[in-house]
Amino acid sequence: MSKEHGRMFKMKNLSAFSLLVLLLIFASSCGVSKSLKDLPDLSAYNNEIPNRVKISDSTFIAGNNFLTKNKHGLWEMYVEGDPYQRGLLIGSLTEELLQHQEDVFLSKVNELVPSKTQQSFLRGFLKWYNRKMYKHITPEFKAEIYGVSQYSSDKFNSIAPPYLRALYLHSAHDIGHALQDLALVGCSSFAVWDDKSEDGGLLIGRNFDFYAGDEFAEEKIIAFINPSEGYKFMSVTWGGMIGVVSGMNDQGLTVTINAGKSKIPLIAKTPISIVTREILQYASTIEEAIAIAQKREVFVSEAIFVGSAKDGRAAVIEVSPKNFGVYAVPNSADQLICSNHFQSEAFSEDKRNLKQIAESHSQYRYDRMEELISEEDKLNPDEAVAILRNKKGLNDKAIGYGNEKALNQLLAHHGIVFQPEKLRVWISTNPYQLGEFVAYDLDEVFKDRFGKASEVSLAIDSLTVSEDPFARTEAFRNYEEYRKLERQVEAALDDKTEIEAEVLSALREKNATYWKAHYLAGRYFYQNKDYWQAFEAFTEASKMEITTVPDQESLSKYLKKTKFKLKK
Repeated sequence: MSKEHGRMFKMKNLSAFSLLVLLLIFASSCGVSKSLKDLPDLSAYNNEIPNRVKISDSTFIAGNNFLTKNKHGLWEMYVEGDPYQRGLLIGSLTEELLQHQEDVFLSKVNELVPSKTQQSFLRGFLKWYNRKMYKHITPEFKAEIYGVSQYSSDKFNSIAPPYLRALYLHSAHDIGHALQDLALVGCSSFAVWDDKSEDGGLLIGRNFDFYAGDEFAEEKIIAFINPSEGYKFMSVTWGGMIGVVSGMNDQGLTVTINAGKSKIPLIAKTPISIVTREILQYASTIEEAIAIAQKREVFVSEAIFVGSAKDGRAAVIEVSPKNFGVYAVPNSADQLICSNHFQSEAFSEDKRNLKQIAESHSQYRYDRMEELISEEDKLNPDEAVAILRNKKGLNDKAIGYGNEKALNQLLAHHGIVFQPEKLRVWISTNPYQLGEFVAYDLDEVFKDRFGKASEVSLAIDSLTVSEDPFARTEAFRNYEEYRKLERQVEAALDDKTEIEAEVLSALREKNATYWKAHYLAGRYFYQNKDYWQAFEAFTEASKMEITTVPDQESLSKYLKKTKFKLKK
């Protein structure tokens, strides 16, 4: 999902095809029924797990497995065993976090879809939309998800029973950018190696700009998984999520995901986070990662950014429901960049991808990464973090805080940096990616782990990257206040309610170089027939860095209409 803008999801926007969907639900009721009744075969797995022991409010132990919160505010979890055991242990250890995360996410849906009729439609839509998903998730991962789901609350059983709900939530990223295709997640990733990295090894940085509300990002979990089959790995996750959005295994293979331009699909297949989870658990090279990705059918377009210690380089696997491509730079190159458009030959003539390049902020962020990387002779982890935190536009232009053309849009769930050959990883802490980046060494985490549970953080304090000084500035405090004002003004526009003049002044003053602050003020003035002030606000917005071509077109239309009103 992308930036909230106050009204993240409106069912009325789906009404155009609601009748079609309802007809399809009835037409495919048999398929829906099968999906509702499908349960994983657990007969081959051990259903016995150690009891959870609560050491404190922030530390829980179950046999060799544990969950503890470090001083940086990150939860660290270690789990081992077969698929069902892992699921049960993850559910047991994170029960409160799992239920909190589900509450945050699904309460947001209830808030944005308050009508009981629309909620009923949404439940029917989810059942129909996800009717084939169970066929596209391997028995291993279904067993793990089922184990986790045993610790869900009954609060949202009206939406779906716990196991089905858990399946649905694993496709939240996919469904989010399928249904909000004009507002894609704006993730940015880069890799350098050989002459471009300080030690000559592979160095990878990425921002995961998945936004489902501030509260959703508060309780991040760093999961260290020791499966009965496959490679040990770590990933950045949250309660109830076994899929992978950012992670590295003990072979030095990394995966991250970047949303691409998708056609809105009519059926869910394999959630992309499950594809990347399979890659992380079972691949040690780029070639092996490609082979796994080729086996799975997805239902949205996604770029899977893969780094490999064994290959000493990175590549991008580009997948869509009907196409597949791989983008790798020549052997003489020493860097790879990925934003939210595809680069492989397979997508070179794809109309949606070309439109994405031409009209979105993806190419701009790509160019900005290229610019920042070129400014450094050789990159180290601290400098990679600095790139991820950069809030300016091309040529260091001030483009306003929160502008999606910036690498740091001040909404990221997390930023992350990998050194695959050294098996080291740095993960950001709140707020956004401004807090300290906490370091882990996978060799140290998994060494002699059998028979040991830990109440002590696994982080390496000596490698911590300091917080961004911006987090302590008045400018940051002003931005946080701006976000509240932005939501207030957007709600007033939607509901056609009045707001005080001081609110509009503060909106523009607290983020003065951001085009949208002036645009929203202009819209409010226009809506209230104050055309002179609307003209001034729209004119001011037009002087700034507009995020996308559709945004520019919208602003231009308002300016034209305002001029016409002033001439009357």
